[in-house]
Amino acid sequence: MITPDTKDWTWVLERPCADCGLDTPAVAFEAVPGMVRANAEFWVALLGGDGAVLRGRPEPGVWSPLEYACHVRDVFRLFDVRLRLMLDEDGPLFANWDQDATAVAERYQEQDPAVVAVELASAGEQLARSFESVAAADRQRTGDRSDGARFTVESFARYLLHDPVHHRYDVTGELHQVN
Repeated sequence: MITPDTKDWTWVLERPCADCGLDTPAVAFEAVPGMVRANAEFWVALLGGDGAVLRGRPEPGVWSPLEYACHVRDVFRLFDVRLRLMLDEDGPLFANWDQDATAVAERYQEQDPAVVAVELASAGEQLARSFESVAAADRQRTGDRSDGARFTVESFARYLLHDPVHHRYDVTGELHQVN
């Protein structure tokens, strides 16, 4: 059984993450597409490894590298949908997403790493392109999470980045390096 993550991670918009090392407040909006692509490349390369290793959980209650990769793929997809909502609607309210229920329902642990790699690369590229298409005038458009958290397109981009970067740290133990 995986222990559900119930933390409110919006604090990463105010200060660097002491665990993974990503300093989201210092990330320029223009850097987001490249960072999404670089992160997707990491996961795709990782998914080319040994399937048994990819499915192995480091300890009970912690996702395997494959499960993390499936999650990152789905985060890229979800954030692309939410970004489109922010650009197309005034102040949309995002539907709840239970990442842990999704992992179980979608059977992350049983998915084919090669298929996940293709899907993750595609989702990452789509999200990167979507962020590239945002006009400067639209960066302050807003969207709201059901728990009351409000994002601008700009803060939403930085918030997004922390998730896959932190999960890379979860899998490798390596701190984020500024390029």
